[in-house]
Amino acid sequence: MANQGLLTLSVDSLHKVTSVSKHDLDAAGIFDPALRESYELCRLLNAEHGKTYYLATLLLPPAKRPYVHALYGFARYADEIVDDLASTLTDAEKAEQLNTWGQDFLAKFDSGETNDPVCMAVLDTVRRWNIPREHFEAFLHSMTMDLTVTEYQTYEDLYEYVYGSAAVIGLQMVPILEPTSQDAYKYATELGVAFQLANFIRDVGEDLERGRVYLPLAELAEFGVTRDDLEARVATPAIKAALKFQVARVKKLEESSRAGISMLGAQSQPCIETARILYCGIVDAVEDIDYEVFTKRATVSLTRRLQVALPAYLKARKLWKRTT
Repeated sequence: MANQGLLTLSVDSLHKVTSVSKHDLDAAGIFDPALRESYELCRLLNAEHGKTYYLATLLLPPAKRPYVHALYGFARYADEIVDDLASTLTDAEKAEQLNTWGQDFLAKFDSGETNDPVCMAVLDTVRRWNIPREHFEAFLHSMTMDLTVTEYQTYEDLYEYVYGSAAVIGLQMVPILEPTSQDAYKYATELGVAFQLANFIRDVGEDLERGRVYLPLAELAEFGVTRDDLEARVATPAIKAALKFQVARVKKLEESSRAGISMLGAQSQPCIETARILYCGIVDAVEDIDYEVFTKRATVSLTRRLQVALPAYLKARKLWKRTT
């Protein structure tokens, strides 16, 4: 079943592939008209819904960008089925829609033959880069968990969800980034988890609106915080202390993951380094607002994004020229 809310954003654009996308698709050797439209749809989903992610993707060589857009498009499409607040579907209906779409994708995984406007590009990416099926199965499993699980008692419980919702995104990308060591996969897992945990800290209030708490209840309890306390949406000293503990975990994962960036192809490193700084910078922004996550949204400023991205882009361009 198509998610019309997501697809309508790009109907007009699909009539003509943009010049930016055309250049990238040509560089990637993607010339089939239907396939180009599918990749363009994924790019538009990335540009519309993942602005920091999209910015980082522009630091990759043009020939790699369409594949990263495709992976983002898959994740975003599934996530929108689950989390679209404007949807009138019940959780059971969402689960059925997600299952139907996901099982159709998996059924076509080996053949790659699909007419789905998003999955066409994704399956092409899978084929070109030999991305394992298990990563997509884990992702779809976590998306289903969002429709049935509203809280997690321990970090170990939460990790099952985070692995599928975030770690596997990094694992899917690693082949495209051309690693020089298999250890890169371990570090990609850590970085993906750090990204997701940073989002959980920033989005405590927003997640409550969806009926979910992603901060492990047992860890909150160590600071005397309950779910009811979070529901009150007041950043008490106890809640701030609990959030500080969560921020420390993100920073530890981020620091550990840095070793993996040097294990990627040289042309891929500026992209991932920029993503690391900007995504994990979310927790710095949380600290800057003194953990007032219920009344303020922690954001990485445009100035900061440019300070990080522009030098990285200049470095990336030199690397592209050096290897062409």
